[in-house]
Amino acid sequence: MMHVTIVNTGVGNFGAIPNMLKRLGASAVITDDPGEISHAEKLILPGVGAFDAAAVKLQELAPVLARSVLERGVPILGLCLGMQLLSNGSEEGSLPGLGWIPGRVVRFRLDESDAGLHVPQMGWNAIRVVRPTRLLADLGERPRFYFANSYHFVCDDPADVAAISTYGYWFPAVIQRENVMGAQFHPEKSHRFGMKLLENFLAI
Repeated sequence: MMHVTIVNTGVGNFGAIPNMLKRLGASAVITDDPGEISHAEKLILPGVGAFDAAAVKLQELAPVLARSVLERGVPILGLCLGMQLLSNGSEEGSLPGLGWIPGRVVRFRLDESDAGLHVPQMGWNAIRVVRPTRLLADLGERPRFYFANSYHFVCDDPADVAAISTYGYWFPAVIQRENVMGAQFHPEKSHRFGMKLLENFLAI
């Protein structure tokens, strides 16, 4: 059985992710224990809320995470705020991110041309794959995911963008650099599309 280590960043409700992984035949543990993280087969970095609140916790765990991800090559998937924590930093806070996918996180800047758009973005939105990866394989026609975000990633290298979505303008919805992956949406709230994405992650 595949075992997934979910990194406890201290922010967010993590309960739905282990439940979905269990349905896929994987076991999961939510932990901030360096020993658990150092032996991880797969890592998920979730998060909801303010950037700095999670970054404080992440600073403690950064060395063991780096050994697992950068040295051992363990696949990691950042979700929502967890994806943003893969950046160099965010406009929302002052603390640094992990910097594993170079870029910055910025607030949505809407020009008011569409009165129906408000910050934060809340709800379902389609994504468009711009660089096929194993994470995004076989999602079907017009894959849609549940988003809840006021900020979005801006990659220094466009090659790190695997899928995009639009909310006033195009922004990265999925990023990937080798074994480091991030999704701006919530797969655990995205029904069959989210289930397939997590299934793909387990298979990497």
